[in-house]
Amino acid sequence: MPYHLHFGEDDFLNCRFALSPLWETHEAVRTLRRPERQGYHPAWLRRIRSAAAELDLEPLWLLMPQRGNSPDCLMPPPIGPAATFEEEIAAVRATDPELARTELAISLADTPGATESPAGRAMLADPARAVRELADTTEAAWHALVEPAWPRLRALLEADIAFHSRRLAEVGLAGLLPELDRRVAWDAGRLTVDSRGEHVRELGGQGLVLMPSVFTWPDVVSGFDPPWQPALVYPARGIGGLWAEPSDRTPEALVRLLGRGRAAVLAALAEPTSTTALAHRLGLAPSSVSAHLSTLRDAGLLVAHRYGHQVLYERTPLGIALASGGA
Repeated sequence: MPYHLHFGEDDFLNCRFALSPLWETHEAVRTLRRPERQGYHPAWLRRIRSAAAELDLEPLWLLMPQRGNSPDCLMPPPIGPAATFEEEIAAVRATDPELARTELAISLADTPGATESPAGRAMLADPARAVRELADTTEAAWHALVEPAWPRLRALLEADIAFHSRRLAEVGLAGLLPELDRRVAWDAGRLTVDSRGEHVRELGGQGLVLMPSVFTWPDVVSGFDPPWQPALVYPARGIGGLWAEPSDRTPEALVRLLGRGRAAVLAALAEPTSTTALAHRLGLAPSSVSAHLSTLRDAGLLVAHRYGHQVLYERTPLGIALASGGA
């Protein structure tokens, strides 16, 4: 069933990209319970198996119905373009208990028996305590499941935003939105998302947060009821190679031609990426990555573009051909 978002004139001025470590944490927790979401993440699942076994995630899972709503107050749209987990979880802890109770009740009602369960009754009886305990559980999940891999995840999400920001400049919002996912359509000021349930919402000048996600795949998520800003969460580009190690994706022929360091850098640039993100991804010193990037750029295999405060590197057609030929 479709989800319809109607844009007014001011909404076009208030659309923004964002990423959220808090959102990724909740979706990582959800992924542990959803085998259909795990296809791209077996390496991650192996890495976090022991840490996950030490967590009590049942209270969060109780609020993640297979079909229905999770409380927006536990994973609201990002408060800024570069918000940290600490900033986001502080906003969760500051949730008005009455708002929390309303959203908890809606979510619990979407899982048969959850409202009358001991945990559900306890949440509704003392929503302020529920928010504290759920925030504590979320923070523990962040440290165990997501934080160790966050530089890698953030690099992929930032690369997605850089790519789609450029596409926005090239084709405009009406051209970009259907490119985010095949289940997203645009027609005369109305965004339609093919998702569970039917809902119509006027954006009312708030605009829309566009947010790539690693762990949301394969779903597209839209919604967030007032007072939250509407958002569209879509699977990030490039997650198929997210957990691959440099040795897994660097062809030996390319290593023999360029040397292992430069070959690894060229092979890793499937998406526009910054020096810092490449260093995290490859486990190399930023100074070494910078030197390799300069050499590859001088050889005509890369170009550099500035996006805001970042310089992103991407392959030229020659670089693409060389990396593909090596593969």
